[in-house]
Amino acid sequence: TAKTLIPWRKGPFKIFGLEIDSEWQSNIKYNLIRPHFNLKDKVVADIGCNNGYYMFRMLEDKPKRLVGFDPAPLTLHQFEFVNHFVKSDITYEMLGVEHLEYYNHKFDFIFMLGVLYHRPDPVGTLKSLARGLNSKGEILIDTFMIDGEDEICLTPNKRYSKIPNIYFIPTISALTNWLSRAGFEDMEVIATTVTSSEEQRKTPWSFDQSLEDFLDPNDRTKTIEGYPAPKRVYMKARKIQ
Repeated sequence: TAKTLIPWRKGPFKIFGLEIDSEWQSNIKYNLIRPHFNLKDKVVADIGCNNGYYMFRMLEDKPKRLVGFDPAPLTLHQFEFVNHFVKSDITYEMLGVEHLEYYNHKFDFIFMLGVLYHRPDPVGTLKSLARGLNSKGEILIDTFMIDGEDEICLTPNKRYSKIPNIYFIPTISALTNWLSRAGFEDMEVIATTVTSSEEQRKTPWSFDQSLEDFLDPNDRTKTIEGYPAPKRVYMKARKIQ
């Protein structure tokens, strides 16, 4: 059954001896951000939750409620497969970030990991997060970034690292500006990382191409299109109010 749900992008999972070796070693990202939040008794959302890997990990924090948002049917079925064994009370909604502000309750903490660069209106997306938060609620996001001090961003032509729907890749200064304009304060850069083949790679459980195929074979500091290779910034911020 698990193999019928290939490709598994987020993971890994180990279920009664079955090892699902996902494309992304998501434990690397989770372990990086884990020291920077406390979810105990909080109402938490994960926007773009994929198969729920991060939410399953968040259960150890004992949040009051966990809700994942992702409109993809395949990842919903992956979540249901894993949750059949975990038996958590996580809620999985086939909704996107644009539905957040209309949801039937607001959140104390929102994660949005690897989503912002897929949105053609990044400031509008961040405003949606703010509208989905309770007063003084917090967000933790990560997104592709480019180096530089100016408040500018890269706008890839057609594809970035073979990914078609990448719109804006900001400097940290530009991302800070976006967050401020969207109604956030207390911006904190948690980390910046260069994506490595340890974190993202081909496996029998994923696609037939991964990071090694997305980079220039003669210069691994560049994507196949000639842009700077994928680098991420992790940032935390608090809603003004």
